[in-house]
Amino acid sequence: MTDGGTVAGLVVERLTAWHVPRVFGRGGAAVAPLVEALRATGGEPAFVPVHQAEAAGFMAVGHARCTGGVGVCLAAQGPDAVHLLNGLYDAKLDGRAVVALIGADGDGAACGARQEMEPTRLFGDACSQFVRVAQHPDEVDALLDRAFRTAVATSSPVCLVLPRAVLTQPAPPAQPAAGVLNPPQGRPPARVLPHESDLNAAAGLLAAGSRTAVLVGQGAHGAEAELLAIVDRLDAGVAASLLGKPVLDERLPFHTGVLGAVGSTAAVELMAGCDTLLLVGAGDPWSDYYPVPGQARVVQIDIDGRRVGDRYPVDVPLVGDARETLRALLSRLGAVPARDWRAEVEASVDRWRAEIAARADAPADPVNPQLVVRELGPRLPRVATLTVDAGSVTYWYARHLLLPSGVTAHLSGGLGAVGCAVPYAIAAKLAAPHRPVLALAGDAAMQLSGLAELITVAQRWPQWPDPRLVVLVLNYRDRAGTGVVDPLSAPADRMPDVPYAGWARLLGLHGIRVDRPELVGSAWDEALAADRPTLIEAVVDARVPHDVPEPPLADLRDVMADGRASRLIQERMLG
Repeated sequence: MTDGGTVAGLVVERLTAWHVPRVFGRGGAAVAPLVEALRATGGEPAFVPVHQAEAAGFMAVGHARCTGGVGVCLAAQGPDAVHLLNGLYDAKLDGRAVVALIGADGDGAACGARQEMEPTRLFGDACSQFVRVAQHPDEVDALLDRAFRTAVATSSPVCLVLPRAVLTQPAPPAQPAAGVLNPPQGRPPARVLPHESDLNAAAGLLAAGSRTAVLVGQGAHGAEAELLAIVDRLDAGVAASLLGKPVLDERLPFHTGVLGAVGSTAAVELMAGCDTLLLVGAGDPWSDYYPVPGQARVVQIDIDGRRVGDRYPVDVPLVGDARETLRALLSRLGAVPARDWRAEVEASVDRWRAEIAARADAPADPVNPQLVVRELGPRLPRVATLTVDAGSVTYWYARHLLLPSGVTAHLSGGLGAVGCAVPYAIAAKLAAPHRPVLALAGDAAMQLSGLAELITVAQRWPQWPDPRLVVLVLNYRDRAGTGVVDPLSAPADRMPDVPYAGWARLLGLHGIRVDRPELVGSAWDEALAADRPTLIEAVVDARVPHDVPEPPLADLRDVMADGRASRLIQERMLG
């Protein structure tokens, strides 16, 4: 920092040192010095203003998801800071590195002033790894570095409160630059491998199995080749957690799809029939869809030892990086005899795919939402990024879009936050403006924040080398935006029929309204060929059921005979 600058300028310098490309946020008096310092850089890093502070939190998480780096959001104390919490909890529950910078008019402690709050209490749970208040200019650079190191090391959100009175003070004399821990995007900061004895035990367990299932989670990103090699070596079937859906090509004949309440019956059958289970970077909440404890022997791989065995009993825990650990296992696994299991899995997959094709083709009034999402599949650009909101659209995405290699997808897995898809999509497009981005949302999510953030899209798209940002809105015209209409509710109580496509056209974007099934395919073609961002408004039938698959249940005698079967499982089986 050159002498004569302010602490706000020092903050921007530290953000630059941490290779932060942009900061998402809302202006305000408490953060005005920092916003001015960001704008003075000419865009390195850039300040991306949002129309509602909640979107800033989601955009920071979206940046972290899409790049593997650290997302940064900014808000002033009071309501804007409160609105960041949704995004920060989203980052916490899905393990994403986010730094929240909060401006304060006072000293950062609650003392009764307007809009003041006690930040360590407000952010203490969402940012449990690190919440600090900068009280003096001399400590700002060190606190910023600690915040970033903690976010990277723990893959979690952190919070630093910067009082305006500190930001406007002269920067302290230049100090030797603090070290920056900044691994390449998407990579862990260190190579982590399990103990040799654990690797040998896991290899022996996997080799002994005859009906192996592999469950792929988001922690398996970057290990696609190793996963396919071990799946082929074991003649295994594959299922994915919701967040692990983009890891492997879902068109593979032995990929049963997503496991859980939003997933497939083929994945349920895989879990019900396996005698060996390999969990790779999977920590999804639907552990009741796993095999009944005692049915299968289990190996779990995870970089975070706190997650191993926390949802399901594990025979051999392997704490390590997924790619390195799978490589080590492969070197210990010899040739495995061919088995009939793979053929059973593939037959189950064929039945499931025929079933969901029939569901999508079923008549609806006016349009079947499953058809709308399914028709995107064969048209997906092979380098596209997808963002998916919470609600019924998650079911249709999980079941009907078979993601090929090269397509990435992001959603709020742990929190299930409504309103995240459009902010995620904007962050993805800003991070890689040469890639096409598609956001899938329901009408409730679009009315929550999407309509306002389309203004951000309208402002920024002329600078993108590839203008394709396509937003699909499933217009259910119901009260909850969940795809389930309450038959007792009066029409006046339901969600208004907003002209989403018309709003997009008013902003200078392309808008398409689809209210007949024969228009669905051509709408996707038109949107993906447009010379500007496009919103597709599909008027769909809210009465189309989700048909949630039941978790697999073992035979009662087998469960009762196994000593590890829990009392809870026994009670459930009895009734």
